[in-house]
Amino acid sequence: MKFSAARDVLLKPLQAVIGVVERRQTMPILSNVLLVVKGNELAVTATDLEVELVAQAEVAVEAGGEITVSGRKLLDICRALPEGSEVDIGLSGEKVVVKSGRSKFSLATLPAAEFPTVEDIKAGQTVSVDQAVLGRLIEKTHFSMAQQDVRYYLNGMLLETGGKHLRAVATDGHRLALCEAEVDSAVNEQQVIVPRKGVLELQRLLSGEGSVDVELGENHVRIQLEGIRFTSKLIDGRFPEYERVIPADSSNELTADRELLRSALQRTAILSNEKYRGIRLIIRDSGVVMQAHNPEQEEAEEELEVAYSGEDIEIGFNVNYLLDALGGVDGEQVSISVQDGNSSCLIRVPSSDECKFVVMPMRL
Repeated sequence: MKFSAARDVLLKPLQAVIGVVERRQTMPILSNVLLVVKGNELAVTATDLEVELVAQAEVAVEAGGEITVSGRKLLDICRALPEGSEVDIGLSGEKVVVKSGRSKFSLATLPAAEFPTVEDIKAGQTVSVDQAVLGRLIEKTHFSMAQQDVRYYLNGMLLETGGKHLRAVATDGHRLALCEAEVDSAVNEQQVIVPRKGVLELQRLLSGEGSVDVELGENHVRIQLEGIRFTSKLIDGRFPEYERVIPADSSNELTADRELLRSALQRTAILSNEKYRGIRLIIRDSGVVMQAHNPEQEEAEEELEVAYSGEDIEIGFNVNYLLDALGGVDGEQVSISVQDGNSSCLIRVPSSDECKFVVMPMRL
């Protein structure tokens, strides 16, 4: 194996895949990247057994071949080389030799045959969607995914297809975010749960231009982006029946300026309990009063004029969950509806059901 390329050409695929290379590995080969050279192309593959990324680059090839080498060391070497420099990489015995100008590095290798790769995912269906649309679905819902919950199926995002819709749903049991988009052609009904790491890695890779094909298999999801192929294992489990969690429309509905409400909540939250982040909302015709207090007996109160029709309600929430949901709402106005002081609230853009955010109440 022997090839050469400009430093920047090598940096691009290495930087694209390095996110899934774990620093501390039970299997040493997982801290390596697989280099495959054939034709005039270099393919760099990284995996943590959950997410696999393959990035391609055009290089000048003298001899094809494949080998694995430390991903972080190779990236650090390329980063440290001067801009605009040419890099020669070749296999010498059991070492990969990297040369550029007067610099020479000799790196340990492991056999390519030992590197775990996912070839065919046996896709049941392929959904074509704009990168911007897929990126938006993830952006509007990813913050509601659970982190290391024993209910492992919550540590990811549900992607659901059906009719002409693609829907993303995430919940950690205390709040829920749902966002849906129309796709060009009818798709089969299918539910898959993409793990948290796969969702965050995909969000990083989506540039927002052009469309992508989302291949949905029984155990994997695969997306081909420009120069990068993303593959993620799916979580094997049953996602909760989220429709039952979304509150029905209520006559107790307030409409407020999203930015004013957000900044009022942020100010009040300064004196909330640092651990539980509880905040009380007193909702009535004259407006909404936000109150917070903490173990040091400090208190904050703020009043905001809103448009409200309904009964007087006192209800407590985790303020971080409210702020996350408000951050997901597009537009200047936000609508919050709630049945009573013990029920979840529904947050959305007034008269739009494209994105919905549900926050459970908390006792204060």
